[in-house]
Amino acid sequence: MKPISFDLSQIRSLILDMDGVLWRDMQPIGDLPAIFNEIQNLGLRVILATNNATKSPQQFLEKLAGFGVNLEPRQIINSAMATAAYLKKKHPQGGNVFIVGNEGLRQILVEQGFRESDTNVIAVVAALDRELTYEKLKTATLLIRSGVPFIGTNPDRSFPVPEGQAPGAGAILAAIEAASDVKPLVIGKPRPDMYNAAIERLGTTPLETLVVGDRLETDIAGAQNGGFPNALVLSGVTTLDQSQLWKPAPDIITNDLESLIKLF
Repeated sequence: MKPISFDLSQIRSLILDMDGVLWRDMQPIGDLPAIFNEIQNLGLRVILATNNATKSPQQFLEKLAGFGVNLEPRQIINSAMATAAYLKKKHPQGGNVFIVGNEGLRQILVEQGFRESDTNVIAVVAALDRELTYEKLKTATLLIRSGVPFIGTNPDRSFPVPEGQAPGAGAILAAIEAASDVKPLVIGKPRPDMYNAAIERLGTTPLETLVVGDRLETDIAGAQNGGFPNALVLSGVTTLDQSQLWKPAPDIITNDLESLIKLF
């Protein structure tokens, strides 16, 4: 592990990624109840900020509860929420959107006043879609080619599952981009929007907030873009060899969240 380039005693809160940090699909990484108990004992505040747009905050809370961890809705931020916030700023009155994504994304957009439709559409919003069909890809492509804005929730090409790496939202965005010849506006990490929203809730500054993630090009890049201290865990998609090639290097590189917490 490289020497820590900042004072850990100044850290008052954590922003944790989920996939690859807390779990791989339905498999927890380490003893999560014990890890969160230790975080609480250290007096650290926590928000979970993930690019995963497939679930609503309530669904994430239910998954965490299944692993023995109980958090509050305000402790969850995902790229679907950031995308809905972006669209709400652009279209305060709401409107029709064509969605390539799962129910969690749909629910969050509907709560912000947007309706799922393939006519009079103000945006095509694409994310990981486990029920993806050719017809969805075709409709999205035709709408984008007609001039409808193309928005992606996040660029993650894959995500960790117990068997290895499964296709992520980035793979679906790539397919639509190839067919439409239009690059998406991607709202999630590495843009620092979610991290900035998190510290508003936490009441801490970037320098008092440690971002923890498993992916260099999203979690760590987003932290670096926003001026946050950061820690890369090797329990998800990134290998040690890959981490040593990343410039600027992550502030901390450690095996997993449990070993990170032991540094405090």
